[in-house]
Amino acid sequence: MNPRHEWVFTDLRTKLSRYRFEIKHVIVLFAVLIAFQIVLAFVQKSLVGDFLHGTQNWFQKYYAERIAIVTSASLELLFQNQQQLGIEQDSVNNTMVYSLNVFLKQQLIQRSIEDIALILLKDRQVYVIKNGQSLYAFFKGTLPPYDPQASSQAPPAVQYFLAVQRELRDHEKIISSVVNQKTFNVIVPFVPEGEYVGAMYMRITPDFSFLTEEVGANFDRVSILFSVLIVIGLMAMFLVSSQAVRERDEMQRRWFAEHQGYLENQIRLEKESLFTKRMYHTHHKAEKIMGFIKEDVRKMDPRNLDAMKQRVVTYSNFISRIIYDMKWYDQDINTIVNPIFHTDINDVIEFIVRNVFLRLSSKNEMFDIKLDLDPSLPLVHVNEFIVWEILEPLIQNSIDHGGKDSVTIIITTRWDRTAGTSCLTIADNGVGIAQESLQPGPKGIKKVFLEQESTKKGMGSHSGYGCYIAYQMAVEKCGWGLDAENLPEGGCRFTLTIRH
Repeated sequence: MNPRHEWVFTDLRTKLSRYRFEIKHVIVLFAVLIAFQIVLAFVQKSLVGDFLHGTQNWFQKYYAERIAIVTSASLELLFQNQQQLGIEQDSVNNTMVYSLNVFLKQQLIQRSIEDIALILLKDRQVYVIKNGQSLYAFFKGTLPPYDPQASSQAPPAVQYFLAVQRELRDHEKIISSVVNQKTFNVIVPFVPEGEYVGAMYMRITPDFSFLTEEVGANFDRVSILFSVLIVIGLMAMFLVSSQAVRERDEMQRRWFAEHQGYLENQIRLEKESLFTKRMYHTHHKAEKIMGFIKEDVRKMDPRNLDAMKQRVVTYSNFISRIIYDMKWYDQDINTIVNPIFHTDINDVIEFIVRNVFLRLSSKNEMFDIKLDLDPSLPLVHVNEFIVWEILEPLIQNSIDHGGKDSVTIIITTRWDRTAGTSCLTIADNGVGIAQESLQPGPKGIKKVFLEQESTKKGMGSHSGYGCYIAYQMAVEKCGWGLDAENLPEGGCRFTLTIRH
């Protein structure tokens, strides 16, 4: 195939693939085609009927006039012969009378001819001849003229002749008119030997309805046959289309099922990956907390027994939470957010700062943490160790990414009674976060909270999960708000918005 033609075919197939035809579309298409075929059949039948009616009217008039012309010509010949032979020969006259009667009778026995009359003019008198005896009497001069006073109503032949007499004499042409759209009054100039002596009248009702009815019936049969063939063709197309649609739907169903399985597998893998990263991130905390527990146990004496015991219990509960998290990568939401939890965020902050970060031997040289906590901060219905998991990586981020020999971290909490929200900020005076990491990524989330996005460059392949896990726990699990920004005077600030 020519490459250009192949490209055109591919482009056309691509455009057509954008449109999906369902079985209802095919049904509507077939219904419209059948409706159009029915309307077309009726319109065509009406047009054919009008054509046949017009043709029949024309042919009826032509037929009536042709019969009248032939009849008039025959009567003219008979009239000329009689004038030439004279009226003295009785045998000839008897033959003439008999011949005219037979001729007129043969015409009248035809189903379409209703009346024949020969109207002659002599000495300004009108004579009506309807049989051989009348013609014989006309030749002998014994036929009385038509007297309009003798009868109350003139015969139709005389009425029509008198109505068109002037036109007939002036133009000497056939005149016809139709009555009730089927009966023709035809009058032909009677001119034996070229002399106008009167007219021949005929009333004819030609009937060709049998012909038009037969043509109409044949057309109906053809239309029905054509419609049946169209319907059969459409039904065949419908069956093929419905089968194609069923096969397409089945393939789509299988594809959707396969795609659903793929998505479920992807979600499971993502959850497992997040679980693995969270566990990797928390096992360092667990090691550090276990070291604190050992140190506190060694330092226990009767004077500090209660304080040490309370701190060790809190450490142990945190370790228990880590072990619990290791059982399921998809935690039940009730173990994270639940009305039975009444966590004081200020207490959690103070414990983490005093008993985790400030216990490091290098804390005086590397960082300093200052607290500005609002005592009116309400409790939250979130597990306290989930709050620990959210805050600890954010504080650790300010320590690790400060970029200075000594970093000051200020943790502030404020309760907004009007808005019904609590605001927790973790700010430092370090070098801040790279501007690129503060740009929105997929779904509008800042890149600093995305997976494998870190401000620590060259620190190993497992960096970039602290802020990611904090964002997942705070926003996705607890429904809080978490944002990061650089401060004008230097450093960065994490803002946690808690909705009560």
